[in-house]
Amino acid sequence: MEWITRLIGIDTTSRDSNLPLIELVADAIRAHGLDPVLIPDSAGTKANLLATLPAADGTTTGGIVLSGHTDVVPVDQQPWSSDPFSPEVREGRLYGRGACDMKAFVGAVVAKLPELAGARLAEPVHLALSYDEEIGCAGAPSLVEEIVRRGLRPRACVVGEPTGMRVVRGHKSITLVRVAFHGMAAHSSLTPHGVNAIEYAAQLVGFVRAFAERQRAQGPFDPYYEVPFTTATVNEISGGIAVNTVPAACTLSFEFRTVAGVDVDTTLHMFEAETRRIETLMRAENPHARVEMTTVAKAPGLDTPPEAGIVELAHRWGGKASEKKVTYGTEAGLFHQAGIPTVVCGPGEIAQAHAPDEYVELEQIASCEAFLDRLIRDLRC
Repeated sequence: MEWITRLIGIDTTSRDSNLPLIELVADAIRAHGLDPVLIPDSAGTKANLLATLPAADGTTTGGIVLSGHTDVVPVDQQPWSSDPFSPEVREGRLYGRGACDMKAFVGAVVAKLPELAGARLAEPVHLALSYDEEIGCAGAPSLVEEIVRRGLRPRACVVGEPTGMRVVRGHKSITLVRVAFHGMAAHSSLTPHGVNAIEYAAQLVGFVRAFAERQRAQGPFDPYYEVPFTTATVNEISGGIAVNTVPAACTLSFEFRTVAGVDVDTTLHMFEAETRRIETLMRAENPHARVEMTTVAKAPGLDTPPEAGIVELAHRWGGKASEKKVTYGTEAGLFHQAGIPTVVCGPGEIAQAHAPDEYVELEQIASCEAFLDRLIRDLRC
């Protein structure tokens, strides 16, 4: 609890730096004679952390990764009953931003550093903390690349996102796309002189919706998901400056989340082709019109086979068996893509994440602690 509450007390909203938290954890690691690796972002205002607790014989390759993200979502305009960055325990629950997603897991792991450092481990344990998971898993790629670059070759990974301590072996991919339509302004009484960016953006909105409806009707389907098909939705749109002006600009953002069997790159190319088709129509009205499409974030899905060794290990350590996959994305897909068998298993329920009065049950924290205790015992020489 001490470590979890300390971490919640540090505001690591994604728009801000996570360095105060990273440095706090790095100092705790250094206190055990270990050298954590910090992997900064391009601006130097955020960093991933990678630390290896070696096996008793000094081996640093192989072993288990324990992974979590350090950032949290904003609390703006949310009606909290208490200060979101001053954690409180009420009626068997710990309240605070990040309590569930996912500082309970990260804090529990950091609290086990003395035991991990003092144990005679048969194989190493790697601690991997990332930044900017909440804005599309933007930080973790460089963290996973560092694991690969160093040749650590872990045999398994546990990502401690909130699953109610169930062992989750699958989730959808997530791809976030922003499209900017640049038309031409004109007085609304002279519409042929302008190019209406909003109207052309509406064509793409309809295209995204039609794609989503095809997926819902035709699949492919995966019955282990609550929503068993690929989804797509336009979630943000802005444009126009006045009711009597043909809008010169409109920007929209959409996402799609795929089940296995739907290729992400092929789907992206399909949306790119549609934006080019719309751009051609706009330029037929005015050659200076254009459309810009940007992939803002792209995180792969997770589809770990049920027979993978990490699934059996996570069950042995106390994770609850479950056939269900989750619709939300995590960084687990990045580890999986790098050839590291991965499951998601952590304290709390996703329904509490991102909400006002976010909380984690104290009972869940205890279950996570017991999970980590069994992991350590299992890895002892």
